[in-house]
Amino acid sequence: MVFVFKTYNYDHPWALVNLGIWRKYPNKQCAHVISVDVLDRTIDPKTGIIRTERILGVRQKAPLWVLKLLGGSEHAFVREISFVDPAARRTTLTSVNLSLSQYVTVLEQISYTPSHTHPLARTKFTQSAEIQARLAIWKSLGTQLEKWSVQRFGDNAEKGRVGFEDVLRNLWNRREEVQVQEAHS
Repeated sequence: MVFVFKTYNYDHPWALVNLGIWRKYPNKQCAHVISVDVLDRTIDPKTGIIRTERILGVRQKAPLWVLKLLGGSEHAFVREISFVDPAARRTTLTSVNLSLSQYVTVLEQISYTPSHTHPLARTKFTQSAEIQARLAIWKSLGTQLEKWSVQRFGDNAEKGRVGFEDVLRNLWNRREEVQVQEAHS
């Protein structure tokens, strides 16, 4: 099992980052995400917490040895469950791969919260992942599958961060344009 942990600060307030989460896909940096389907969305009437369950369709360039030996295809699916707590100003997302999960599991947890040092201007992003090959019989194959999964996860996480920065920048620019137009009206 391999653990990955990252933190990052977005130079945007939590409300804008939270809006951007729902507009992250499609974007040119994350071309591997080809579909996003909302399965369920509910709001707890007592707490105001919004729960959303989505399925993301992704296209991965899996190594040929993985496809030949384990089967499957380059198309895969990920289940994501998110909770937005507007009172606490906290958004959490948990995702897990559905495809090839009998061979390797990638469990990712993300949180977005206002920065401790600049709570009105910055948002802290925390990401952790557990990547575990489930090939006890073929330990060396399991190790190779974990290595490939860690590399793929890291590459996609970086593309996701860069793409999300673009989304946030566009939202911020639109916000400023609207403010200018309202000031001139």
